[in-house]
Amino acid sequence: MIAFAGDMNFEGSNRSRLDADPDTAVGPFAEIIRQADLAVGNLETAIAVGGTRANKQFAFRAPPSAVDALRAAGFDTVSMANNHGLDYGQDGLAETLAIARAQPDHFIIGVGGDDTEAFTPFTAEVKGQRIAVIGATQVLDSSLISAWTATAEQGGLASAKRVDRLVQEVQAARATSDTVIVFLHWGIEKMTCPSGDQQALAQRLTGAGADLVIGSHAHRLQGGGRMGNALVHYGLGNFLFKENSAEGARTGVFEVTVTGRRVDGYRWIPGRISDSQPAPLSGDEAAAELAYWQSLQGCAGLTP
Repeated sequence: MIAFAGDMNFEGSNRSRLDADPDTAVGPFAEIIRQADLAVGNLETAIAVGGTRANKQFAFRAPPSAVDALRAAGFDTVSMANNHGLDYGQDGLAETLAIARAQPDHFIIGVGGDDTEAFTPFTAEVKGQRIAVIGATQVLDSSLISAWTATAEQGGLASAKRVDRLVQEVQAARATSDTVIVFLHWGIEKMTCPSGDQQALAQRLTGAGADLVIGSHAHRLQGGGRMGNALVHYGLGNFLFKENSAEGARTGVFEVTVTGRRVDGYRWIPGRISDSQPAPLSGDEAAAELAYWQSLQGCAGLTP
């Protein structure tokens, strides 16, 4: 079983919890995440103590202990391919890459010293199944696209705007993996229905051989369900992230059971964020939030 969680950073009260004790910083959802055979999340921050803040409204930075906190919570890999991965510039990227390269298992994906490294998937064998997870972002501030996109000559992020390159990576992973997952940062903030660009990219990637296409960025839940034989979840919403509103506080973990290319089943475990920390719901509250999540399938064009 594979678990997916949405946007995470260590700002505000989350930073205070991280500094107090990385082992407990993620909070009560960690018990569920640890039960997964594989857990994937979106780390929406630079990992650095230095660097120069990018000229943008929101810029996030976390110390290396963030990796310890995510590992303690049960995450096996996190993607930094998002619109905050280089928030502290090239010096911040250098720190991030040093931390990423020190991990024994390619824990951090979606970022690299060149595009080859940035697109390199996390791989693992789980119960005899070879799993590949590719991280990429379709969301980059327009003024930063050139500076933040990993190329053959430049470090940066795996860009899903380079659709042909992303398709090539999916095809390459397909040749050596039983299950291919693409974990994306995409969509339009505060929208609960996927954009046309999201739907088109999902079709292109599943056509290229992706079995699961999972994403975040909108800071809202978006629909999840089947697209032919593949499984797509357009928006996991916030997770370890300042909620800002009742809609932004909706959260959860998406659990998927797969055997090779066959999606055996999936479920949404609903939660709520309070003071930037997510917690699972129970009883009537959980039932109501699950019904809301199921209602999002319609505009997503997905089937149960």
